[in-house]
Amino acid sequence: MTKRLEELIRLFFSDPKELGTFSHVQSTEVPEPYRHLLAHEHHMTVTVEAFHRSLVDVKVLEKNVSENHYARRILLVRQDNQEVVQWGIMRIDLSQVAEEVAERIRAEETPLGRILIEHNVLRSIHLLNLWQVEPGPELNEWFENCPNPVYGRTAIIECNHQPAIELIEIVTPGSTVLNL
Repeated sequence: MTKRLEELIRLFFSDPKELGTFSHVQSTEVPEPYRHLLAHEHHMTVTVEAFHRSLVDVKVLEKNVSENHYARRILLVRQDNQEVVQWGIMRIDLSQVAEEVAERIRAEETPLGRILIEHNVLRSIHLLNLWQVEPGPELNEWFENCPNPVYGRTAIIECNHQPAIELIEIVTPGSTVLNL
């Protein structure tokens, strides 16, 4: 587990094992469809919507706010059937985005990727690591029929050429795999 991963997890959990046990993996070790969902430098909002053929909504489970940062523990949920397709943590340095963007993020109504796209924020996404995750109680609670293991990634989003957003994103292919 990297220092950044542990730091993000500890924003919401005193023991990272509550979330799961993380093992670093190379993209060639990540099975499909997880590799398709994670091993790229695109917004997860767009990727999971395309994969599941459904728009997604954000459900904020918990937030952590300080003077300069806003963090939240979230789910992305399909609009068509309310299935959870992603669990995540994001932490943003709000000084790196316009106030109207910060207000939309704090409103907790729209997935982060959609906000950045709609506001045409100059951004680049950098994949840091891919993870095999043995689910702990937190993931087992939210991923219906949680496969074991699941996979996730850590990434950084630069806004206007400055590191602004840190991410942990863990996905489940859910029922879509059964329909392919």
